[in-house]
Amino acid sequence: MPSSWIEIDLAALRHNCREAARRLGERTAIVGVVKSDAYGHGMVPVSRELVACGAKFLAVSKYWEARELRSAGIGAPIIVLLGLEREDVEDALLEEVRPVIFRIDHARMISETALGLGRRAMAHVKVDTGMGRLGVPWEDLPRFLDETSTLPGLEIEGVISHFAVADEADKAYCHDQVRCFESVLEAFRERGIPVPYAHISNSAGVLDLPHAHFQLVRPGIMLYGSQPSSELLQPGDLRPVMTFKSRILQLKSMSAGRPVGYGRTYVTPGLSKVATIPVGYDDGYSRKLSNRGVVLVRGHRAPVVGRVSMSMITVDVTRIPDVQPDDEVVLLGSQGGERITAEEIADLCDTISYEIYCNFGKNRHKFFMGGVEGI
Repeated sequence: MPSSWIEIDLAALRHNCREAARRLGERTAIVGVVKSDAYGHGMVPVSRELVACGAKFLAVSKYWEARELRSAGIGAPIIVLLGLEREDVEDALLEEVRPVIFRIDHARMISETALGLGRRAMAHVKVDTGMGRLGVPWEDLPRFLDETSTLPGLEIEGVISHFAVADEADKAYCHDQVRCFESVLEAFRERGIPVPYAHISNSAGVLDLPHAHFQLVRPGIMLYGSQPSSELLQPGDLRPVMTFKSRILQLKSMSAGRPVGYGRTYVTPGLSKVATIPVGYDDGYSRKLSNRGVVLVRGHRAPVVGRVSMSMITVDVTRIPDVQPDDEVVLLGSQGGERITAEEIADLCDTISYEIYCNFGKNRHKFFMGGVEGI
């Protein structure tokens, strides 16, 4: 058994996917966002489950992720959100991967490659409606369409944008973005360019902006069991998918006044039992959790004492009865009647649950349970 490991509850993943689908109309389908190793949850097993659960598309950030999914035998349509590098275009088109395009030169490159292969390239045009990050500025869209809409071999399958503040309670800016996106779609219609799939909604949009679902939605964080934020007016019934576990490597009694860890930032206040756990910042357990974090031992919360080091943390188990070496330790998830959430850890680290999942998910020991058989 490894010293620390991740457990992925695929039944919870399916529940969350159904929770997303429950909020959609009959004409709206799901794009399962599985970029960054499915937010640390394991891209290939997660993708198989989402496809089995009815996701029409999958979305990744980079082409190598799409290639990995294809190598695993996953044939669902894949959207590459950051587009394609020149050296990847031919392979991507042969694998029927859908690039997002936002640059005229990229559109031409894809068109030329498609012609050389004797194929049509399906692409999704990204338009910036107010995120200010990636996409054709909406005011530049007419010129973009004039220069790209007639390129041979290039077929516009979808139009995509992204909400900037959908996870906030005040939705005024979201409504502005929806109006802008609708004007973007009108620009396509005016030029006689059909748009089979329009999509702008992320998890927060799925939960809180039903008028912005269009033909596709792109849930990400909600699939993995976290609310996009605590400000949502319509939070979902979501189940955590990831659990992070380890075991007590050593247990020792320490007299009062003994320093623990680098820098002697913690000194035992009295006779104490201190457990050493083989987890550290190399495992994604942030150094910001030094003297702040909490783990679960025998169903009780135990505080992290001393600094988080590269491969170890120390926790005070003085008040927990019957603790033994090799006892299971839960760093994320539930044990007994207690739970530690990604949101709780994120608050301590001044970050968001997305980062916690991605960091913990780098653990090379993942165990998948509750999967659908035969996929």
